[in-house]
Amino acid sequence: MDFDKIIDRRGTGCYKWDVEEAQGALPMWVADMDFRVAQPIIDALQRRVEHGVFGYTLVSDRYYDAVINWFRRRHGWTIQREWIQYTSGVVPAVSVIIKAMTKPDDKVLVQTPVYNCFFSSIRNNGCEVEETRLVADGDSWRVDFDDMERKAADPKVKLFLLCNPHNPVGRVWMREELQRMNDICLRHGVLVIADEIHCELVMPGYHYTPFASVSEECLHNSITCNSPSKSFNTAGLQIANIICDNKERRQSIERTININEVCDVNPFGVEALIAAYNECENWLEQLNKYLWDNYLFLKEILGKVMPEAKVTRLEGTYLVWVDIRATGLSSDEMTAWLLKEKHILVNSGTMYGDAGEGFIRINIACPRKRMEMFR
Repeated sequence: MDFDKIIDRRGTGCYKWDVEEAQGALPMWVADMDFRVAQPIIDALQRRVEHGVFGYTLVSDRYYDAVINWFRRRHGWTIQREWIQYTSGVVPAVSVIIKAMTKPDDKVLVQTPVYNCFFSSIRNNGCEVEETRLVADGDSWRVDFDDMERKAADPKVKLFLLCNPHNPVGRVWMREELQRMNDICLRHGVLVIADEIHCELVMPGYHYTPFASVSEECLHNSITCNSPSKSFNTAGLQIANIICDNKERRQSIERTININEVCDVNPFGVEALIAAYNECENWLEQLNKYLWDNYLFLKEILGKVMPEAKVTRLEGTYLVWVDIRATGLSSDEMTAWLLKEKHILVNSGTMYGDAGEGFIRINIACPRKRMEMFR
């Protein structure tokens, strides 16, 4: 796979490149990649297109087998078929679970700074956001477990929405950390929703652990949402899975899925998932090596042109979290400066809650040559 190949995405109805803010700039914001997808996925989609009929889709055994075999082979997590509920995306999945598992005015605990759609998914379902802030620790971040315990002890907190790996701080949570999070939640009757959409994007020396695989207690006290969309660059094909071992919870989620009419998926998403999980593991390994080199390249450039900035250690995702507080600029000011002076569009840290002030997020999933614009 030639990850250095420049692919022109402008004029293709591409949200990342075609929105007004991105005109005349290098967009390093929205979390999709500027790489052509793996050839087996293209081949699978072409075969489906050639059939020429695109009616309602029956999700077959091939789909379930692909999901089950992938997580068992790659992550040592054994999933039962009946645990899997497909839907159109991880954000709809999270929203459906919140609606199914809470009532209005309940609280949902999140670790901030965190993915911006967590806030909207919680509030759109009539719930309140309860924050426990992650703590900057050298060039990384850690959980403030004492604060998490205090927040989880609030009887209004019913769910803990976990991001694993974490967007935007780039942590790949260790098994011991995940177990400790669950211990806190169990003590206070809090159910865990694990958003693991970035689970395959893990840098050298780090290891993703599915939350539900940590222990029987974690499995029984959690609902997992995952998708191949981030790792294989297929977000526009709209496919994701909710994985839950508890029958009563699955039934409640299924009712909510149908009430919200997000039960149908398209045939291309199904075929792309099967091809990704069955045939594209080598492509993924090459991708992660390329992303790691992009990260090192970005660190080198920023060290020269913006030495006051502090680049967070990247353990997972392709989203680099940069501390710009020493520059004297706010997140929004730095974002505006980069757009005006460098013609680079990045995300302001304020998108990810108040805890993101003083930071920016940079998407490095692009050909390395494009990153020269930072110089």
